[in-house]
Amino acid sequence: MNRFDRITAILVQLQARRVVKGQELAERYGVSLRTVYRDLRTLEEAGVPLCGEAGVGYSLAEGYRLPPVMFTREEATALLLAEQLAARLTDAGTARLSTAAMDKLRAVLRRPDRDYLEALGPRITVLPGRARTASTALPDPNIHQQLLASIAGCRVVALDYRAGHHGAATRREVEPIAVYFGQYWHVVAYCRLRQEFRDFRLDRIAGLQVGTEQFAPRPETLQSYWAEQAERRQAYAAVVRFAPQGLAQAQENKHYFGWTQERVLPDGSTEMAFLTGCLDSLARWLLLFGPLVSPVSPPALEAALREKAREAYEHFCQPT
Repeated sequence: MNRFDRITAILVQLQARRVVKGQELAERYGVSLRTVYRDLRTLEEAGVPLCGEAGVGYSLAEGYRLPPVMFTREEATALLLAEQLAARLTDAGTARLSTAAMDKLRAVLRRPDRDYLEALGPRITVLPGRARTASTALPDPNIHQQLLASIAGCRVVALDYRAGHHGAATRREVEPIAVYFGQYWHVVAYCRLRQEFRDFRLDRIAGLQVGTEQFAPRPETLQSYWAEQAERRQAYAAVVRFAPQGLAQAQENKHYFGWTQERVLPDGSTEMAFLTGCLDSLARWLLLFGPLVSPVSPPALEAALREKAREAYEHFCQPT
């Protein structure tokens, strides 16, 4: 990114957020903190009213607004894909809002870019996720919007939740902190009934009501929740190598097995580290990958994989 593009991007960040830290900008654009300070001075010299406070960050003076920002074709295409994802993998309300936002985006694009998106749109298909096709229907068409609003507003949510596929629904008052999508949509929240953070699948929510009670903002994040779960399961440190062809499936489910970190190797494979309380469970999952996975450590994991492969072979391949 050249300096002009970087300064323009910093200006966009300043308008998009209330406060921006210099170190965050340096990490985002891959430059030194000194370079960021120099870019900020350039903006000030150009007449942009910046407010800065040591230890807090930088912001635009109240009331200052930038002229409309022109999207690049690549950025517009990325938002078009996001619109398709929202239509398939969220609720109807979020899908409508995403479409309305895209309509506003199209309105400010140059005509060649509008024509480009119009031609590209029908060629993008997102298959419905399992959260939309599960046997248990979502209780409310705007469940994502309600949960996101409760997270932003720190509002307590009452859930009628089925802990299993056939379990009876129990009423839970929860303090939600994050949502995520793996094979299903989930919300991570502090459960007042269980007095701890829990992971709730949205397709198992039989009823949902956002209350008026506000809870104190919590420092916990989705990442810290996953880290805590990994520590609870900590008994065995395991390292596993995945071939590129199996990486997508591994990424989708790794958090259920105590994933902690990963690194890409020169040959294109990815080495993942896990902290798990049950090597047997990890081995069962890894067996699904067949030749696309190789256990690195501990030796007990390789032994468990061999044993399970032997059991499968004897059951399915030995002559009767």
